[in-house]
Amino acid sequence: MRGVLDTTVLVAAARSKRGASHALLSLLPRVDFQPVVSVPLFVEYRATLLRSENLLQRPAQQAEAFLDFLLAIRHLQEVFFLWRPALPDPDDDLILELAVAAGCEYIITHNLRDFRGVEKWGLKAMTPGEFLRLIQKTT
Repeated sequence: MRGVLDTTVLVAAARSKRGASHALLSLLPRVDFQPVVSVPLFVEYRATLLRSENLLQRPAQQAEAFLDFLLAIRHLQEVFFLWRPALPDPDDDLILELAVAAGCEYIITHNLRDFRGVEKWGLKAMTPGEFLRLIQKTT
């Protein structure tokens, strides 16, 4: 199954090793889950993870190494259409467009309210904890 990871999941994993975000990313690579990334989303991931408040005294090379790993296991998807604005937070439209273009079923996020209405496109927004339970149930 494919899903799009909202940037909030990567930030939460970078800030704490105790949460569901870190647990989910620690399971990668997985045969039953492939993260979907586009160039614009990867640029957002990189810019966000390299901010000093997200590095938390770690060297930038550590974040870069994780991003390299993510690129190695991801499905890279081009997006040829835009539906803006479609969501309450216009910054999240790129995630919706990516999920639809890649034929994903899931958007994994900590901001469920920002993804209200994605059901119209056959998607389900869920937290990292909910997604972890889903993939553990299917294996």
